[in-house]
Amino acid sequence: MPLSPSSSAQAAREAVARRLRDLRKEAGLTVVELADRCGWHHSKTSRIENAVTGPTAKDIRRWCGAVHADEQADNLIVQSVNAESMYREWRHQVRNGLKQLQESSAQVFNSTALFRVYSSTLVPGLLQTEGYAAGILRRAAHFRELPFDDSAEAARARVERSRVIHEPGCRFVLLVEESVLHCQIADADAMAAQLGYLLTAGALPSVSLGIIPMGTQERVQWPRETFHIYDDELVSVELVSARVRITQPDEITLYLKAFEQLRGMAVYGPTARALILKAIEALG
Repeated sequence: MPLSPSSSAQAAREAVARRLRDLRKEAGLTVVELADRCGWHHSKTSRIENAVTGPTAKDIRRWCGAVHADEQADNLIVQSVNAESMYREWRHQVRNGLKQLQESSAQVFNSTALFRVYSSTLVPGLLQTEGYAAGILRRAAHFRELPFDDSAEAARARVERSRVIHEPGCRFVLLVEESVLHCQIADADAMAAQLGYLLTAGALPSVSLGIIPMGTQERVQWPRETFHIYDDELVSVELVSARVRITQPDEITLYLKAFEQLRGMAVYGPTARALILKAIEALG
């Protein structure tokens, strides 16, 4: 079972904290003595060692200098930066608007050959229409109390980014829970257009669209948080408060295992199309 994403990020921070604590102890220094050598209050040492506060690069260099382990500073700085970047709060990511957030993913999209997405909540961004995306992003802007609403521009940027599904050489394996088809995040017209597009996009040669029926019995995996797997190198998990980037191979392996089990419960082709048509009819 995959770890909670926030727990994964905290575990990475704790690994750095544990190494710093070990270096202090190996040098025979107390918390207070280490703090004196670094020129800060001993409470800061305790916060860093207990992974309450993430150390800056300057903190790590001072620490390593105090324990005569300067040669370890660079590696610890890299570890610390990776740990802190795993967990990125949405409030920081949307600071410059929702449109820029969409564009910030372009590099990952352009360098990925195999996209695997599981969504228990919404139609995956790769298959969203502009109207549906605007409905989601408008609500996101309101929920996060953004100073300006650029959801319309962000929706266009998301659709533009999603044109990658038409690029040669890329494959897309997308899974959604059937409940996603009935989650009316946009008005009836936008929902109908979105569901209609799923019928079209799901038939593309590069796209495998699976739907996990609500009536699936004895599930081997319960509905999980939405996650994206880019090749076998990166997993991105979306939480209410943050986006978590997972790069540890053993954790990626767990997400791949979960994805394959979820994929095994999905229906495809005509059976999937029937579930989409049923959702369209339910719109009235």
